[in-house]
Amino acid sequence: MDALSFFMAGDALARVVAVVLLVMSVSSWIVILWKSWLLNAASRHSVRAIAAFWQSPSLDDARQRLSAFDPQGLVTPFVAALAADEAIGLAAGGDRAQRRTRVLRDALHQASAQLQSGQVLLASIGAIAPFVGLLGTVWGIHRALVDIAGAGQISIERIAGPVGEALVMTAAGLAVAIPAVLAYNLLGRRIVRIEAELEGFAQDLRDL
Repeated sequence: MDALSFFMAGDALARVVAVVLLVMSVSSWIVILWKSWLLNAASRHSVRAIAAFWQSPSLDDARQRLSAFDPQGLVTPFVAALAADEAIGLAAGGDRAQRRTRVLRDALHQASAQLQSGQVLLASIGAIAPFVGLLGTVWGIHRALVDIAGAGQISIERIAGPVGEALVMTAAGLAVAIPAVLAYNLLGRRIVRIEAELEGFAQDLRDL
């Protein structure tokens, strides 16, 4: 039985489970491909932007050069935070070091939020997909047993086919969850490395 026949043979709940798993799979792969590209570019651009900053003869020149080396805007907010002395109101409270620490921390949180985008979706799919597949399996087995009981005849052939088809839902749930979990862990490690690099840059700016 091919996928279309299996889908058409199911009832409303089985079809909903299949559609949900399909949506989860497509969504997770879109996020995986997008995040892989984003983190590759972020790692490459952040290294070049930080190097361009330290090679600049002045702060004004560094701000101008960063526009070409930091298209994703991960490093630029840190440099913009050096204008903390221009803050007004309560933001101007405290000494210069405290103000600079505060704005650099905000810039780091902004960059971290940009890098972490999509991670929650991968984690959610990795946690939920197996249970969605299990729901489809339990419901499929229930339907198979009801149909067998209604027929009044029990044999291995009548049980093996419907139950085996129902177990496909569990396999589908795992097939959706495993790539999402692996991608979440691998991408998370790359995010940590980029965040550590940006945090080190922020500390250097604070002491500048």
